Amino acid sequence: MHRRHALLALTAIGMQRAAWPVTTDKLHFPRDHGSHPTFATEWWYLTGQVQAEGALWGFQITFFRSRVDIAATMHSAFAARQLLFAHAALTDLRGRRLLHDQRIAREGFGVARASEEDTAIRLQDWSLTRENAHVPGHSRYLIEAAAQGFSLQLQATSTQPVLLQGEHGLSRKGPEPAQSSWYTSQPQLAVTGHVTLGNKRMPLQAGQPWDNRAWMDHEWSEALMHPDAVGWDWIGMNLRDGGALTAFVLRRLDGSALWAGGSFRPSASAPAQVFGADDVRFTPQRLWTSAASGARYPVQWQIDTPAGRYGVHALLDDQELDSGASTGAIYWEGLSVLRDAGGEEIGRGYLEMTGYARPLRLR
Repeated sequence: MHRRHALLALTAIGMQRAAWPVTTDKLHFPRDHGSHPTFATEWWYLTGQVQAEGALWGFQITFFRSRVDIAATMHSAFAARQLLFAHAALTDLRGRRLLHDQRIAREGFGVARASEEDTAIRLQDWSLTRENAHVPGHSRYLIEAAAQGFSLQLQATSTQPVLLQGEHGLSRKGPEPAQSSWYTSQPQLAVTGHVTLGNKRMPLQAGQPWDNRAWMDHEWSEALMHPDAVGWDWIGMNLRDGGALTAFVLRRLDGSALWAGGSFRPSASAPAQVFGADDVRFTPQRLWTSAASGARYPVQWQIDTPAGRYGVHALLDDQELDSGASTGAIYWEGLSVLRDAGGEEIGRGYLEMTGYARPLRLR
C-alpha cells in the first residue's frame, strides 16, 4: 500500500499558503488530517507546555490506530478491523510527578471512531477534533480527556502552515524505501483552555509569546521500522523566535544509529531544511534509571544537526509512561528545554525515547 517515494516537486511556501483545501502531489488537506485505515499504523500526537496557577505544566494527548489484519477476511460486523488506543499525560513540575492514563477499544459501536475525512477521533470519553479556522495553517484542535487524577480541556490553534516532513511529507525511517511514513507536523500551536488536577480547575494564563505552545504530529505508515531497530529518540521543539526543530534517530540494540532525520524551519514563511540520514547525531550526556522498569534513559542530550548543535534537558527526570494496558510499550515522553551551543534556553518541547525498557514493536 506504500505510495511511490519519488514525488513531484511541491511549490513549497506558495502551495502551503494556497486557498483551503490545500493539495500537494500526494497529500490533500483536510482529508489527510483524517484517518488512513488501509495503512497498518497511524498516530495523532499533540504535546505542549502551558502556564497555570503560576507554574509550568506539560501535557500529552496521543491517539493511535492499528489495522487488525487477521480480521480482513472476517464477515462478521463484530470483527475488530481497527483498534484505537489513546494516551494522556500531565507533567506536574511543581509536584515533581507525571500523571498519565490510557484507553483502548475496537473501532465501531459508538465507542471508538477515527474519521477518514478530517481529524475527528473519539475513544470512549476522550476526543481530538479539528475544525477549520481562519488562521495560518487553517486548524484549531479541540482536546477533551477526562483522565484518572487529571483532565485536559484545551484548544490548540495553528499559527503557521503545515510542515511537511521528509520529502514533501514522505519521511524515510530506514535504509529501505518501504521503511517510510507519511509525516506532517504543526509546530507553534497556540493553546487556550484549562487543565484540571484532582478537583482543581486551572485556566491557562497568558504570558510570553512562547508560553502556552504545542506541537502536533500526524504520521501513518505500512512498514515504519527496520527489523534491526529497537526504538528511537525524537524531539519536536518550538523555538522562542518562532522556529521549529525536529530531530530523530532510530537505534539498534547496541545503541548505534540505524537511521536519522529531521528538519529545521526557521520561521513560518521560510522553507524547511530537511536533514539527511547521516546529518543528525544524538550524544547522551546524563542518564536516569527508572525505579519502575529498570530502564536507563538519557535525560540530557547533545544533538548535532546541519542547523547547529543543541542541548536538550528534561525538566523532570521521571516522565516514563507504562502503556501495558493499551499499546504494551514502556517509553519516556516528557517536557524538555532546548539550549543553543552556548547554553542559552532557546525553546521548549517534547523529548520521546522508546525501546529502552524492551524493544519496541509497532505490529
